[in-house]
Amino acid sequence: MATAPVGPDRGSGSGPGPSPAVSPPDLHAMPMVALNYSLRRRLSLYLNPRAAAAADWTTLAEALGCEYLEIRRLEARPDPTAALLEDWQCRCPGGATVGRLLDLLRRLGRDDVLLDLSGSVEEDCRKYLQKKQEEADQPLQVPAVDSSVPRTSELMGITTRDDPYGNRTEMFDAFICYCQKDLQFVQEMIRELEQTEFKLKLCVFDRDVLPGTCVWSISGELIERRCRRMVVVISDDYLESDECDFQTKFALSLSPGARLKRLIPVKCKTMKNEFPSILRFITICDYTNPCTKKWFWTRLAKSLMLP
Repeated sequence: MATAPVGPDRGSGSGPGPSPAVSPPDLHAMPMVALNYSLRRRLSLYLNPRAAAAADWTTLAEALGCEYLEIRRLEARPDPTAALLEDWQCRCPGGATVGRLLDLLRRLGRDDVLLDLSGSVEEDCRKYLQKKQEEADQPLQVPAVDSSVPRTSELMGITTRDDPYGNRTEMFDAFICYCQKDLQFVQEMIRELEQTEFKLKLCVFDRDVLPGTCVWSISGELIERRCRRMVVVISDDYLESDECDFQTKFALSLSPGARLKRLIPVKCKTMKNEFPSILRFITICDYTNPCTKKWFWTRLAKSLMLP
């Protein structure tokens, strides 16, 4: 039975006929993950240079709804166009489509980009659809199954917005290391850093990580490869948490002496015990000091926005 779409001739006549016409993919239903790296790199070569006569990546960012501070944060990235597209995919997984991107480029007057890349865009989308079709055609059961070899990597699809096939991984500005008893403070952090003008993206384990995988493996993957910084929420309860202890020591091992400013301690409660000795050499944000509390969230946000 043929699986390819057929053309308008639906007759049942015998004998060979003309090759069926293949309809072009619906680009407005095509997710951005369909676009390959080489095409994204070519798009960056057009949009990264700042030019007065043509719309660049900052104009596209504004068209996508980015605010000033978001654009400033992206400006520090080596490839701001690529970072913008990744950020768009994560924030609007349903609305970030290839068709939407092309519509915006057309509206911004970048017909040169459309003319050069249109063929490659369609080719990438066809390959993406073909891959999805091949995956859908795979049998649910096979004669022999070797359970010792995982069919997908343990670290694919570990967060709520990850692509389970590994085509796109969710990235964050900061991993939040906290214990369960400090979750109320973490919720306030979400409101102050994600839902205000800072618009940072935090990785909060209870909200963003899917269940069913080794806690230590996921923590290491997120801290080392997915998050630019780590915020450590310090309290007496933190000192009793083996998970927090592992995450803190792992982050410090990636940035000995805090040279990369990867780890940011935050004191959220008055403590009866001593402050952790391994963090004493790092400057902290103290939420418990009433004299500096009005500057607390701005200081923390700006430290997370550093390149």
